[in-house]
Amino acid sequence: MIAAADVTVCRGDTVAVDGVTLTVEDGEFLVLAGPNGSGKTSLVRTFNGLTEPDSGEVRIDGRPVTENLVAARTAVGMVFQDPRDQIVAATVGADVAFGPENLGLPHDEIDRRVADALAAVGLHGRAEDRVDALSGGERERLAIAGALAMAPAHLVLDEPFTGLDNPSRRAVLDRLHELHAAGTGVVVVTHDLRDVLELADRVAVLADGEVAVEGPPAEAVATLAADADLGVRVPDKWANCGSHS
Repeated sequence: MIAAADVTVCRGDTVAVDGVTLTVEDGEFLVLAGPNGSGKTSLVRTFNGLTEPDSGEVRIDGRPVTENLVAARTAVGMVFQDPRDQIVAATVGADVAFGPENLGLPHDEIDRRVADALAAVGLHGRAEDRVDALSGGERERLAIAGALAMAPAHLVLDEPFTGLDNPSRRAVLDRLHELHAAGTGVVVVTHDLRDVLELADRVAVLADGEVAVEGPPAEAVATLAADADLGVRVPDKWANCGSHS
């Protein structure tokens, strides 16, 4: 379980996250929504110690993140908004293999994870391709594959569908569904609920660094549909959810 307790993160004179308390249960699919600048990325970066809160605390399975950063980053895999922030190797296969290799896994297991992860994001057969020859969308898919190959207990994806075409988007969504069904916790950070709402167990919405909405998808959508100022796009077929009794 990821447990953030009264977490505050400041960016210079700006309070990006303002006293947020939020938990992600084991195996839960949480959608963390909100407009740009609402604090979503700043919050999730505290989940595995990429950002240390200015106050408050984050615990993974009861242990403070700061107590063991390696354990926290093994338990909580992260896919960043900009794939360039996490691509480390010259070829596609080597990049996806980098994390599992650092876990000291057997070669057969590494090869299996690399193949499965590449297939999940539509890069099957591309292991020998050079990263610098990939398009922007392909690099984003590669970053997702690298996180998937780590098989973390929780997978956090920050705006993962930006730049993906429809087949790649569908492949990633299918993989997230499979991971969730197999017990992996998934957190998707987004300003647009259209792709992920039907997969969600719970939706939390940030506004100005605070939790403005939190609850099951239907309840959250009813609030969002009634308050356009929260800046979250709701799927058309859910737009009238909760408007009739």
